[in-house]
Amino acid sequence: MSQTRSLVDTLKQELRKQRITYRDVSVALDLSETSVKRLFSEEAFSLKRLEKVCELLHMDLSDLVHQMERNIELTTELSLEQEQELVSDNKLLLVALLLMNRLGFEDILRTYDIEETEGIRLLARLDRMKLIELQPGNRVKLMISPTFKWIPAGPIQKFFESKVQLEFLNSSFNGDGEFRVFVSGMIPRSANAEIVRKMQHLANEMSEMNIASETLPLDQRFGTSLMMAIRPWEIEVFQELRREKDERVFG
Repeated sequence: MSQTRSLVDTLKQELRKQRITYRDVSVALDLSETSVKRLFSEEAFSLKRLEKVCELLHMDLSDLVHQMERNIELTTELSLEQEQELVSDNKLLLVALLLMNRLGFEDILRTYDIEETEGIRLLARLDRMKLIELQPGNRVKLMISPTFKWIPAGPIQKFFESKVQLEFLNSSFNGDGEFRVFVSGMIPRSANAEIVRKMQHLANEMSEMNIASETLPLDQRFGTSLMMAIRPWEIEVFQELRREKDERVFG
């Protein structure tokens, strides 16, 4: 990834953190919102405009560069072998996904049939993959970049397509906390691109809500999946690893 792209990605990350919108940026730069979106998509910021956006974030340009450098050290993608290792071990995959979703190690041990020594071994494997940094006292620091993604058509995506996707959609979506929408129409490429951007924005918002919720007690947090359909749900292979069946009612 070029340094320009890394810097713009870091800028987007900081805007999301502070809930500053493109509209806010357009006011600060005295540009239309469309022009601001073009600046981001084309990565065409002048130094003066970049400094103005940093002012909006209450940051110096040097702060943004330092944050970019920290992000570069984070993992953006696993190797094919590492993804294969994850999908070959349900407990390893479970712990990886739960940690990535901001669940604490102690909560994982209390909820799932994983003993502490086994859990520490799983953490050590994830540390070697650079998904986490295992710290003293079995504390965990996530080492994934905001731009982290699974390999396209790789082992994890195939696992989700063959197992997770089918289970998730096997629902009427009429229960509490469930919703599904299906809309069709004849639209141009530009409208299609705009919808994709909005879907990406919604996905980013859900990620931010996940981070904001990590301080809540575990009994107030529900495993939730979104694919333009949403429902409180957990994949069967992970349900089978629970110490006790989750009897909570969402409604």
